[in-house]
Amino acid sequence: MPYKVAIVGRPNVGKSSLFNRLVGSRLSITDDQPGVTRDRIYARAEWLTKNFRVIDTGGIDIGDAPFLNQIKAQAQVAMDEADTIIFVVDGKVGLVDSDYYIAKLLYKTEKPVILAVNKIDDVNQVQNAYEFYSLGFGDPIAISSIHGIGIGDLLDQVIGHMVEEDKVYDEEILKFCIVGRPNVGKSSLTNAILGEERVIVSEISGTTTDAIDTQFRKDKKDYVVIDTAGIKKRGKVYENTDKYSVLRALQALERSDIALLVIDGEEGVIEQDKHVAGYISDYGKGVVIVVNKWDAIEKDDKTMKKMEEKIKDEFKFLDYAQVVFVSAKYNSRVHTLFPAINLAFENYQKQVQTSILNDLIHDAVAMNPTPIFNHGKAQFNYATQVAIKPPTFILFVNNPDYVHFSYMRYLNNQMRDHIDFTGTPIKLILRKKE
Repeated sequence: MPYKVAIVGRPNVGKSSLFNRLVGSRLSITDDQPGVTRDRIYARAEWLTKNFRVIDTGGIDIGDAPFLNQIKAQAQVAMDEADTIIFVVDGKVGLVDSDYYIAKLLYKTEKPVILAVNKIDDVNQVQNAYEFYSLGFGDPIAISSIHGIGIGDLLDQVIGHMVEEDKVYDEEILKFCIVGRPNVGKSSLTNAILGEERVIVSEISGTTTDAIDTQFRKDKKDYVVIDTAGIKKRGKVYENTDKYSVLRALQALERSDIALLVIDGEEGVIEQDKHVAGYISDYGKGVVIVVNKWDAIEKDDKTMKKMEEKIKDEFKFLDYAQVVFVSAKYNSRVHTLFPAINLAFENYQKQVQTSILNDLIHDAVAMNPTPIFNHGKAQFNYATQVAIKPPTFILFVNNPDYVHFSYMRYLNNQMRDHIDFTGTPIKLILRKKE
């Protein structure tokens, strides 16, 4: 198991900024609004050839802020999972009651705790760290997560506690993300898949503001599921939090193999769902369409078929996707997801023999000869596959300008009719034969 380091502290002390500094990328949202980081965020970090996982958490406080009990519970789980804990305090504000409260929680873990006094932005402020000795965690380390001051000293202490190194994801692991507009049940679906309260679930739209990775094993197969924030419509992303939530969701999509597009079975397909589906298409990812909240639908033996036909009609550009009906809330039919995910992944990395591919293109052209277009007639000479994830094919032709887009669509359909590409896009690229 990878060595894990949890970052804990009250809201707005700079935990997410420190997280971003340690992992070297902006994976966690940083914002002056307390409570922005509500879920555990995991990422890989490295120092002096040592690899470990860093866990960012929601801030712990003793007030009545929204999500407080859940944030506290999430931080507690992170502390339970962690091998070492970095306790972040605010060197500008000084000691407050919440710091003592968190310290009491940390005493109970009986795990190594490194006290990081953040926001010490120059040497003249180092004395601000001294009052934190009273927390009882030994020498506090003065740091500035924004300017990088003291980070090396902090990391030296981290690896001083390490007993094992991290293992990065195997390339063969199936990585899928869960995307959709806000409040369609993405976090509930993640929890149903994992069988635990891995992420906060709330009926308040926009609860999940970061993308969260979880590796798990099912039926002797390894997966990584990435829960994401709801993607809002272009032009309606006003706040930094919303903007970064969309960026996190798109980055999650970019590093996934398969996207589960979640739609609300009660509301049906709306324009915003098509907007999200457009991102999946743009990124060229395998896809499974998941109709959630199926328990709330009045149905008969024809309801599912009718809904599937409507979805296929609404998402014509994703007509190769399987449609799965689930109720994440009641963990109903969630098991039907994995055959669809596995098939999409199998086809997403499918390789087609060159001879079969050329026979297929030859037969397609013979059955429906290319029309004259742009004052010329296309002649296809040869086809070859050049990539997977998704399957990508180059078609050599006398002049690409002679091929109308509708004929490319015809060839695409012919390939799908003869080869199973369920769940994955395919790319056909025209190249002029030299």
